[in-house]
Formats: sequence, C-alpha cells, structure tokens
Amino acid sequence: MSKEKALDNKVLNFIEDQGGWSIKYWAGAKYTKKGIPDILACIDGYFFGIEDKAETGKPTLLQLKNLEWIDGAYGFGILLYPDQFENFKRFITDGLDNLNGWQENWYANNIKLQYEWKEKLEKI
Repeated sequence: MSKEKALDNKVLNFIEDQGGWSIKYWAGAKYTKKGIPDILACIDGYFFGIEDKAETGKPTLLQLKNLEWIDGAYGFGILLYPDQFENFKRFITDGLDNLNGWQENWYANNIKLQYEWKEKLEKI
C-alpha cells in the first residue's frame, strides 16, 4: 500500500470515528475534475478539503488553488503530510466551534505551508 493511501485510510477512519462523513475523491476519470482535494468531508458542520501527500509529495498549483478557495469560503482547506496527522486529529478534537490559540496557530502554519509551495511552484 502506498504511503499516501495509508494516510488516506487513517484520515477517513478518523473522520468516521468523529461522526463526520467523507468522500474519497479520485480525479482523472472522464467526468471528474483535476485538482479537487483527495478527501472531501464534513465534521461537526464544517466543510473540509484535505489534500494528503506522502512525505516527499508535492501539491500542484491547481490543488493549492482549490484549498485556497475552500478556505476563502469559510471551510478548511488542508494540505496534510503524514507527520502532521496527529496535529490534524487534535485540531478536530479540540473543538472547531471555539478555536484556541494552538488550533489557530496550526491551521495558520498549514496555510503558510500552502503559500510556500505555491511560491516554489510558480517559480518553476
């Protein structure tokens, strides 16, 4: 099993354990769009677009743009690497209704990571 698939399964199982719903999105088929996050989910009434990557995986500009749009629409667009999975879980379980300093900082750092990737990819 690929490392990205293993992360997919961990995220999907966690969302189910939290009482949320999720859809694993596969792009590349005739009627699907490229750049949609790997996992679309609703947890406690909040929309999530989660683009998960293996340790060395690189997002595309289109994937980053979709995460940005989700964030701009008051959802959570998350670029998730395996070493961030425990922080992602804590982000959810600490309560999304009243984000505390730790949660705001983790999500802000995730957004910063997305912008750093965007800058790198735009220079190529």
